[in-house]
Amino acid sequence: MRKFLFGQLVRIGGLEPPRPQTLDPKSNAATNYAICALRVRCKITQFLRNAQIFAGRTIVLYLCNMNFNLQHTCADSAARAGMISTAHGDILTPIFMPVGTVASVKAVHQRDLADDVKAHIILGNTYHLYLRPGTEILHQAGGLHRFMGWERPILTDSGGFQVFSLAANRKLKEEGAWFRSHIDGSKHLFTPEKVVDIQRIIGSDIMMALDECPPGTADYDYAYHSLQLTQRWLKRGWDRFKATEGLYGFSQTFFPIVQGCTYPELRRESAKFVADLGAEGNAIGGLAVGEPTEVMYDMIEVVNEILPADKPRYLMGVGTPANMLEAIDRGVDMMDCVMPTRNGRNGMLFTMNGILNMRNLKWANDFSPLDPDGTSFVDHAYSRAYVRHLFVSQELLALQIGAIHNLCFYLHLMDEARRHIIEGDFSQWKRAIIPQLTHRL
Repeated sequence: MRKFLFGQLVRIGGLEPPRPQTLDPKSNAATNYAICALRVRCKITQFLRNAQIFAGRTIVLYLCNMNFNLQHTCADSAARAGMISTAHGDILTPIFMPVGTVASVKAVHQRDLADDVKAHIILGNTYHLYLRPGTEILHQAGGLHRFMGWERPILTDSGGFQVFSLAANRKLKEEGAWFRSHIDGSKHLFTPEKVVDIQRIIGSDIMMALDECPPGTADYDYAYHSLQLTQRWLKRGWDRFKATEGLYGFSQTFFPIVQGCTYPELRRESAKFVADLGAEGNAIGGLAVGEPTEVMYDMIEVVNEILPADKPRYLMGVGTPANMLEAIDRGVDMMDCVMPTRNGRNGMLFTMNGILNMRNLKWANDFSPLDPDGTSFVDHAYSRAYVRHLFVSQELLALQIGAIHNLCFYLHLMDEARRHIIEGDFSQWKRAIIPQLTHRL
């Protein structure tokens, strides 16, 4: 079925849209006008996509490439605020990305993610989605967005960390990584090319390169040879990405990953290799995997001295509130971690005034709000006494409350960091707030 809208032919109801016409390279149109037109097109497309029309069916158009607009920088640190524009909406940075490994942020409805948590973007994982539900199901569904009912941006990790965490159940070769499924023991091969192909089927807005993540305690020889393999894989994955297109009518973005363990010279080599590719964004991997915290901070500084300032920087898997603020201070824009949901399900709740252990007897008769300064509805709907009761009674509602609260806190912390960056006092605010965040109540 086809309709004319705003003078443009579009397809309705999930059918693959027509491909955009290639621009005439001989066009004498001014570059500035072209860029402006592209941005306007993106905004119009985003509006149309969000509009439910024709009996609840959504119009799908071919969307613009990712764009990063650096809006504010700090005078006394590397902290910055920006906006990433994607096919599925804008992402204000710095940002925390909730982890939805298997197409679900554990214990949280997509509605709550959007309306209460106000997540700008979430994560999926290539390894887990490849095994379950599988690429055939995801392709039939029209990609991960449609499969899970999430309309905002999605980033997918390549699955490299999961593969390499299998230890005895995987083998690394030049062609790729052989591994056995943690579900049924079946044997699989992840090549750099295959990982790109899988993420094309998943349909994430941002896909990650296949890499090896060595442990933080790896010796120099291991780290060196691991990095060389990662860089060869990266070149193959990058070539595959450039040679293919998205399957669902919108463009995708490829992020390479900086590795190098805790060795500054290897980190610099990797960062230069990654920067020279010219991708639309870059990631920093292989940290928070056993190395001391101060070493992690040092590696972030080393890498961010080289990665281009006009591209978003994604620090992978780092996630205490203090870690995130220190990373932002060093020029990081995007972060993810399972900590808020995992710790929340175990009764550890983060607040601006400190950390709550909801199993503690001290909350048994505390009928004050869960978090008077919290931004979630759960913070004001339930008392500390009630939430403690749910945890000690092993009620499932406790897991949901804990996960939602912590995610809301993390996103609120990012909002506050962004506000202070824009106001110009981020460094002073960070130094004052970190002792509060780490205090045990």
